Amino acid sequence: MTTNKHTLLVAGTFSLAAMLICSLVFSQSNTKLTDPEIASIAVVANQIDISYAELAKGKSKDAEVLKFAETMATDHKSVIDQAVALVTKLGVTPKDNDVSKQLQADAEKTRKSLASTSGAAFDKAYIDNEVAYPKGVISVLESRLIPESENRELKDLLTNVMPAFKAHLSHPEMVQKKFAK
Repeated sequence: MTTNKHTLLVAGTFSLAAMLICSLVFSQSNTKLTDPEIASIAVVANQIDISYAELAKGKSKDAEVLKFAETMATDHKSVIDQAVALVTKLGVTPKDNDVSKQLQADAEKTRKSLASTSGAAFDKAYIDNEVAYPKGVISVLESRLIPESENRELKDLLTNVMPAFKAHLSHPEMVQKKFAK
């Protein structure tokens, strides 16, 4: 019974984190983000998913979870590499901001929560997070980052990664059904 309560608490934390991402970004709707701030948010969001994947690769024994974590780490590193290449080309330095700082703080809480679980409870919590977190990221990309990007190349990069984020969402949703049984 304790494991189920703990798993529910962890899963609730992830859903809350996703909602917080959305509400945080929307609450700052009067403040338009600059391209350097958008670049920072994009890099931080990808770094966060890489850190979750690395944690999963170290903790999970489930082949499907491990394969998914490897894909996440590889794909998100590729997005960061593209972003770094673009900001280098444009001579833009990503600028830390309230949104990127909040993302990092929330991610640390989530990482600690994930780290406190093990076995099947970890696998379920990790996959639940990988359903909730991308939903928040996709929402922020569509509602703020893409529309507020002024540089065409930055806007194109963000637009071009959307299909990958959406594809990443469908895979953990399928795996999530396995853990729901």
